[in-house]
Amino acid sequence: MTRRPPANHKQRPSHKYVGQKSRRRLPKSTRTASKLGKRARGTGLNNHNAYQPPEDWHAAGEADQSADFRIVVQDPGPGYSHVVTEKQVRSRLALLPESMLYPLHTIQLSRMTRKKRSFPCYGMQWGPTLYLYPIESSLTEYFCRPPRPAEYNETRQFGGRWTQHSSSLWTLVWTEATIRDFYLNNILIHELGHLLDDRNTSYRDRERFAEWFAIEHGLRPSQRKRRRSRS
Repeated sequence: MTRRPPANHKQRPSHKYVGQKSRRRLPKSTRTASKLGKRARGTGLNNHNAYQPPEDWHAAGEADQSADFRIVVQDPGPGYSHVVTEKQVRSRLALLPESMLYPLHTIQLSRMTRKKRSFPCYGMQWGPTLYLYPIESSLTEYFCRPPRPAEYNETRQFGGRWTQHSSSLWTLVWTEATIRDFYLNNILIHELGHLLDDRNTSYRDRERFAEWFAIEHGLRPSQRKRRRSRS
């Protein structure tokens, strides 16, 4: 059952949005389109759109003062797959200082539903919970417009491959290894950055902090690890 936070809950959700997806010539399970038409990640129900994916609300108890957190795994839904496992998520977060995990209560690997497909995103932070969303089981995402420079550069850094098929159809293709890297070292860390940001209040400032946090604690450590493995 979907639950909403109490009325006095002030923290609004932060989304990692997927860009506008194409409705043309796609498998049935991938016929989705973002109302935002952009791949921005923000804090709260920002100025772009007032819709948020319906989600379970996981409230932290007053006694939760440790770095231990729980992981809830939902069925990803027909045609979709979770790209990371509970073990992989725990192993990745174990590389961070324990103090960074104190505010974290729950990580949910969420199910894809029809309503969520109308507002696709990779990840979301809401209160003390981080939500990671599944993607198409084919690991191919379809878009009806070209990637913006920031989108292109970000996904290319993690091995995503963009291809233009027509004036209104682009695909972003992943492998199991590259999409796992993208989620563990970008999406997960970015949303954790939003959770840890207790200073900034504006959308732009919170987004800048989360982007910096993801680069500093996600991208750069993963790049150093890859360089060591090749040497």
